[in-house]
Amino acid sequence: MVKYFIIPIIVLLVLVTIAFLFRRKHISEINKLEHEKMQIQNKPIFEEMMKVKQLNMTGETEEKFERWRNEWTEVVDVHMPKIDSLLFDAEDMIDRFRFKKATATEKEIQEKIRDCDKRKNDILDELNELIGSEEKNRIEMENLREQYRLARKSILAHQHSYGMTVVPLEKELESFTPKFEEYDELTANGNYLLAREIVITLSAKGERLSTLIHEIPSLLTELQNKMPASIRELRIGIKGMEEQFYNLAHLDLQNQLDEIEDGIGEQLTRLAQLDIDTVRQNVMDMNDRIDTFYDSLEKEVNAKHYVDFHFVEIEEALNAIIQLTRETSDEAVYVQQSYRLDEKEAKLPQASLKRLETIQNRHDTLKIMMEEEDSAYSYIQTELKGISDELEEIAEEQECLANRMKNLRIDENNVRNKLADLARELQNADRKLHRGNIPGIPDEMDARLEEAEEQLFLVSQSLQEIPLNMSVAESYLANAQTVVKEVNEKVEELLENVMLVERIIQYGNRYRASNPEMHERLLDAEESFRQFRYAKALEEAATAVEAVEPGAMKRIEEMLKEQV
Repeated sequence: MVKYFIIPIIVLLVLVTIAFLFRRKHISEINKLEHEKMQIQNKPIFEEMMKVKQLNMTGETEEKFERWRNEWTEVVDVHMPKIDSLLFDAEDMIDRFRFKKATATEKEIQEKIRDCDKRKNDILDELNELIGSEEKNRIEMENLREQYRLARKSILAHQHSYGMTVVPLEKELESFTPKFEEYDELTANGNYLLAREIVITLSAKGERLSTLIHEIPSLLTELQNKMPASIRELRIGIKGMEEQFYNLAHLDLQNQLDEIEDGIGEQLTRLAQLDIDTVRQNVMDMNDRIDTFYDSLEKEVNAKHYVDFHFVEIEEALNAIIQLTRETSDEAVYVQQSYRLDEKEAKLPQASLKRLETIQNRHDTLKIMMEEEDSAYSYIQTELKGISDELEEIAEEQECLANRMKNLRIDENNVRNKLADLARELQNADRKLHRGNIPGIPDEMDARLEEAEEQLFLVSQSLQEIPLNMSVAESYLANAQTVVKEVNEKVEELLENVMLVERIIQYGNRYRASNPEMHERLLDAEESFRQFRYAKALEEAATAVEAVEPGAMKRIEEMLKEQV
């Protein structure tokens, strides 16, 4: 029975707890909204708006001030009381635990607060923009008037520096006056934002005017003085060089200079129209072309110096290399009676003579062109350098071939001497084997000796051929050196193995009487030794001794080293 009372009580307590938790949450939300409302309400908007009184309270300024005051009055007198009323309603709903309606009311309050806050921010933004515009306008307009005054003064004081641009510049300056008057009128009528647009427009015009004032004198100097002077100088230089028999027709300089002179007139016309950006770029391009003309003339002068200094020198070099190549060709014919040259080397002298014949024709043509004086020195220089480079290449090839032929006899003697040394080495190895006091020579060693003798025979035979092919002989010699070296190494290894087997068997004899198994192993080793199977005998003897006395092999090897 008690159970039926307790459960409803618990449920009731849970519901009450939840209700009070919701109530606390809503009260917290109401306090937050109240705080936000007070922040907006306490903002000194009217005090901020009074700053506008410092300006001319007419026109746009007066209209904006009245609108701001009306909007804020509406916020304070209409919207704020409405928000207070809604806050009171929401608190009443919370006290009566009508949370759903309270939530809806809170959302409505939040929207009204957001709307009031936006109105407040809009008023402050417009207010700051207006006041800021007035201050910016005043400072920038003072700078613009000063800039205008200095520009006018500069034009009046230095009219000769501005030439035909004086009139259009004065017209440009005159366009400032109505804008200044319009600005003053707008400012006097309190239309500061419209006046701001005038200031921005005048600032752009002022920057352009400043660029014109600073750059026009230098551009005029370029177009009227420096560039014409350079053109005159180039024409004088061209005439002087042509009198000295320079051929400059390929450069077409006179026509190009005429084009530039026509371009000067066009740029002066553009400058009179104050099209300064186009003129600036075109003047740079024209100066670059003039610099190129100077470079071209300098190139022709340098080319003439090169031709005058090197023509005879290259002619003499050509004749010398022709003579050298012919001598090398004759030498190659003689050498090939005794030695066989590589196919490419054998054909080189005749191929070089054909190339030299072509080079000779080119050189003769250049000689005629110089005598007739109807060709540019830069072209002749290029051809001469090409001939010089080819001659150097041919001379280097002939020198390499000549050295190669001279070295053939030396190479042959080297091969013969090395062959004799190898034969002696092989004889010494064979003598060592026969004097080594060994039971006999294994078949494998006999085969190695025979192979080495065969390789030496091949070298000897290659040296008997006429014409002698040194490449083949040197190849055979390299093979023979490898084989003879291997034979020497194998002979040394075999003799060392024989000596080591003998010592191991002698060392192991002390155990034969007491160790029948070792005795049998040593007998096997001795049998292998008698059959000339020295490597197997060494393995069998070493295994037998190590089985009885570990480490014996190391001691035997050390004893042998001391004796050697």
